[in-house]
Amino acid sequence: MQLEEKIWFWAFLLIPILLVMFLVLQIWKRKVQNKFANQDILKRLSPNRSLFKSVLKIAVLCLAFASLTMALVNPKIGSKLETVKREGVDIVFAVDVSKSMLAEDIAPNRLDKSKQLVTQIINNLASDRVGIIAYAGKAFPQLPITTDYGSAKMFLNNMNTDMMSSQGTAINEAIELAKTYYDDDQQTNRVLVIISDGEDHSEAAATVAEEAAEAGIRIFTIGVGSEKGGPIPLKRNGVILNYKKDGQGETVITKLNEDTLKDIAEEANGVYINGNNTEKVVEDIRDILNKMDKTEFESKQFAAYESQFQWFLGLGILLLFLDIFLLERKTAWLKKLNLFNENF
Repeated sequence: MQLEEKIWFWAFLLIPILLVMFLVLQIWKRKVQNKFANQDILKRLSPNRSLFKSVLKIAVLCLAFASLTMALVNPKIGSKLETVKREGVDIVFAVDVSKSMLAEDIAPNRLDKSKQLVTQIINNLASDRVGIIAYAGKAFPQLPITTDYGSAKMFLNNMNTDMMSSQGTAINEAIELAKTYYDDDQQTNRVLVIISDGEDHSEAAATVAEEAAEAGIRIFTIGVGSEKGGPIPLKRNGVILNYKKDGQGETVITKLNEDTLKDIAEEANGVYINGNNTEKVVEDIRDILNKMDKTEFESKQFAAYESQFQWFLGLGILLLFLDIFLLERKTAWLKKLNLFNENF
């Protein structure tokens, strides 16, 4: 699906404004009516007045406005698939989502910086395929190898440190999982990019990296953080309440461990890149990929998209038409239902 005019999504902000205006109007009307007479007398003077019908009218109006807004956005659905041939490299990104990635020794924090790096790398790819792995104490597949960069960035943005119940930094788990991502035994263009602060607690990553190299996988590591390090914030609703303590009650300081990341890259015919400078990281990765052999592969993609605005436009017009004929007085069957206790 494609959204042709996303700018019109801002129009949805008018719906809560309409609801607030309706609420203010109802409060104002109630105050003015109370000055004229009490509620019992008002019910006798206008027995057919219905609060439910007023609420129904504003609900229908809001739905009509939402439908017309979606018509302006104009969603498009793919209608024709075609097979295209591409040449590229299969790149799997393994992103560290352990709690130490919340340290703010690099702005805004290590995890957000990692997401920025991967996003910019993806933005500079052409016909390569990408996959995503999240890992902490365990590794978890996020996105299989695909050419859908939009989906890749969506999954990437949703990654956080709460998605893993098992904490730690087991880089070896991510490498083992990455081996299952490459679907062609004859591939010579397998790339694994590990983004981490290097605080590996498995002590087996270098050995597993060597095994990955034997399977034809080149591993490039990107270090995120600083050698000085920083505390690990404990947050609630985005507010820092405290910092992680050790058994002696001292604040834990987590530091970038470049040596571990360099060893992993060296064992798998790759290189280590410091992640502090986003532009340099993107440039280095681009140069590395350009020097690699490209493998031809087939992928399916939509070649034609059909607009769907007419459905939303028709629904919006129908709701507006319905709103015109919705009167604010009670109807016979609503009187029997006695909604909102309006007959008393």
